[in-house]
Amino acid sequence: MNQPGEPVDQQTQPVLPAYGEGCVSDLMPVMLGLAPDSPLPVTLTPDRPRVLVVLDGLGWDQLREHAAVLPTLTAMTGGPITTVAPSTTATALTSITTGLTPAEHGMVGYRMMVDGTVLNLLRWGTDRMGDARQTLPPDVLQPFPPFLGEAPALVTKAEFRRSGFTVAHLRGGRLTGYRTPAVLVHEAARLVREGEPFVYAYYDGVDKVAHEYGLGSTYRAELAFSDRLVADLLAAVPAGTEVIVTADHGQLDCRDGLVPVAEDVLALTTGLSGEGRFRWLHTNDGAIDDLLAGAIEHHGHNSWVRSAEQVLDEKWFGGAMAPDVRARLGDVALLPIGTHAFEDPADSGPFELVGRHGSLTSAEMLVPCVMAEA
Repeated sequence: MNQPGEPVDQQTQPVLPAYGEGCVSDLMPVMLGLAPDSPLPVTLTPDRPRVLVVLDGLGWDQLREHAAVLPTLTAMTGGPITTVAPSTTATALTSITTGLTPAEHGMVGYRMMVDGTVLNLLRWGTDRMGDARQTLPPDVLQPFPPFLGEAPALVTKAEFRRSGFTVAHLRGGRLTGYRTPAVLVHEAARLVREGEPFVYAYYDGVDKVAHEYGLGSTYRAELAFSDRLVADLLAAVPAGTEVIVTADHGQLDCRDGLVPVAEDVLALTTGLSGEGRFRWLHTNDGAIDDLLAGAIEHHGHNSWVRSAEQVLDEKWFGGAMAPDVRARLGDVALLPIGTHAFEDPADSGPFELVGRHGSLTSAEMLVPCVMAEA
C-alpha cells in the first residue's frame, strides 16, 4: 500500500468509463428490453421476469479477491463492466436508473457546485441552506425521467422514500420500502410472484461497512452476508426469474490516507468540491493555468491531475455537456492513484471514512454484471 506522499507508478493509466460499450449507464435499456444490442456480459431471455440487484460498493476487483466468501456471486455468469466518472454513488446510481452519462443527466459528483454553493446530492443539502429540496428542486436539477419513462417496481430502504436524491434518480418508479434485508428479499420476490416483469432492488450494506471499517474482516463478513442475500433472493423468486447483480462502484482501503491539498495550491483556489478521491479545485479564470501547474508540481507524483477542459476532452463524463452542467465542475481535478484521499474540512461526516472511492483506478471503476436464473 502506498503511503500518503509516496510516488506511485506514473505508467498507470486511469480506467475510463466504457459508455455504450459495457458501462452501468447501459444497464437500464437492456433490463427494460429497450436496447436493440446489448454491450453487457450477460445474456437475458426476452419476456422473463428479472430483478436487478444493486449492491452498493461491491467492485469487480473485490469480488475476485474475496471469492471464497462469495460462492453465489462467483457462480453466476457474466463479468466486469465500468462505472462512471466520478466513481461515486450519486453519479453512478443516476446513470444506472436513467441510462444516461453524467454529462447528460448532470449529477456530476457527490458534492457539486450549484449556483455558487456546494450541494451534497445524497443529503440534498448545502452548508448555506441545509435542506435544498425547495430551492434546488431535484427534478429540475436532474430533469430526465428515470427508467426511460417506465414505472417499474422498486425495492429500496424505507427512509430514502422522500429524500431529494430519491426524487432525482428514482422518481416515476413504484417504491416499496424495507427496513431489514430480509424484507428486501421478501418484497422483491412477492413483486415478481404478483406479475412484475422487472424489479429494481438496492442494498447499501457493503458500501456502509467499507466506509466505516475498511476492507478487513468486518468487510468480509458483510460480503458473505450480501452473498447469502442474493442466494436467498434466488431461492425466493419464481422459477425462471433472472437475477442480475451489479454495483455503482468499487472500493479502496484508504486507512490513514487523508492528506491536505498543498498550501501553495490552496492559495490559488476559491473553493473545493467533489470528494476525497475526486477533489475539484475552483479558481478564477485567470488563475487556472497557475493552479494546474501548482497542482501537478505538488500532487502529480501520486495523483492524476487534470484541468476541466482535459477531463471534457477525454470524455470522462461522456459526450457534450450543457453549459449549466459544465458550471457544476471545478477547474482542476485531483484524483489519487494510490490509497490516499484529499482533505476538505467542509466535506465531513459522523466518522472518518476508511474505505473510499471516486477516482479512476480499477478497484473503484470495475463493477460486476453477473446473473443467474432461479
